[in-house]
Amino acid sequence: MAKNTSTVTTPFWRNKKIIPILLQILFTIVVFIAGYYFVTNAIAGLNQMGMKLGFDFLKNTASFSISEALIEYAPTDTYGRALLVGLLNTLRVAFFGIIFASIIGVVIGVSRLSNNWLLSKLATVYIEVFRNTPLLVQIFIWYFAVFLTLPRIEEAVNFGPFYFSNRGAAIPWFETHGGSLLWIVLTIAGVVFSVITYKYLMKKEVLSGKRNYPVIFSLSLIFISFLVAFSISGAGPVNITTPVVEGKAYVGGYTISETFAAILVALVIYTSTFIAEIVRAGIMGVPKGQVEAAKALGFKNSTALRLVIFPQAIRIIIPPLTSQYLNLIKNSSLAIAVGYQDIVSVSYTTMNQTGRAVEGVVIMIIVYLTFSIVTSLFMNFFNKKFQLVER
Repeated sequence: MAKNTSTVTTPFWRNKKIIPILLQILFTIVVFIAGYYFVTNAIAGLNQMGMKLGFDFLKNTASFSISEALIEYAPTDTYGRALLVGLLNTLRVAFFGIIFASIIGVVIGVSRLSNNWLLSKLATVYIEVFRNTPLLVQIFIWYFAVFLTLPRIEEAVNFGPFYFSNRGAAIPWFETHGGSLLWIVLTIAGVVFSVITYKYLMKKEVLSGKRNYPVIFSLSLIFISFLVAFSISGAGPVNITTPVVEGKAYVGGYTISETFAAILVALVIYTSTFIAEIVRAGIMGVPKGQVEAAKALGFKNSTALRLVIFPQAIRIIIPPLTSQYLNLIKNSSLAIAVGYQDIVSVSYTTMNQTGRAVEGVVIMIIVYLTFSIVTSLFMNFFNKKFQLVER
């Protein structure tokens, strides 16, 4: 006689598939409760002081000046516009810092692996000295010991059209004119047609085996676009203005303030040391067989590095490089130490005048969070382009 068997079900609180889900739900609930508590507590505290949480103060007159701005600004403008100026100043430091730190970092990283003993040791000393010195100390050194010790602006040191003084540096700069837009449009058109021509001729060259000179033809199209733009506008793409010293100010050209120079140089040098080590590790991470194969084909060291080694190393370099870019963006907040008016400095001034500390902190968090997320998304997209595609 067959026995009746019943299926024994496991209680959901003992189910290994359900327990992780329950823990995640519980954690989410705790986070929301904690967030709700802190928000309501902050609102209650502000209400006791007779203040309401809001950003309506951004429409009020700022009544403070900003020494340098990428857009027009006056003390009669609103706090919102002042914060926008600070945001753009932060973006300027981050943008140029990432570019220069990347260039110097790659050069130093490759130099440390050089067969030239002196070059390798100089790169090693550069990395060890600047990487192991606090960034804030470096900012102070560049500001107080270097830029502020330069001669007064009346006695500015000049090398041709370049001027240097304790008021910063003045360099030749570009000035647009009526035909600049035409130059931009024709240049973009020339580059687009150049890329299309290059891809077409390169594909045809690979299929036919005959040399079609794609580089020469593509560059010729860009050159032709320049000739057309010049013949129509009768002038170059921009006018170049050179600076001169008049009284206690620079006139013409572009002025780089001593505060901006100090924070930019310190950030670039400090971050480039970490990028150099990342580049060195990426190059050393390429299989030795690839290096030996390149040498067996008769490639020079520089050619092997450019065509074989570095394209493979870039896949190893990009992920940690993203972290250094994010660190540079966040470290730019130290600019307040030397008086550079970035988003942190302007936010602190706004908070002191309006008493809106919570709103000011929220604005700073949103700005740096946005910069970091955008940088991460761009680097992730860039990383996918260099990933190996498995068949």
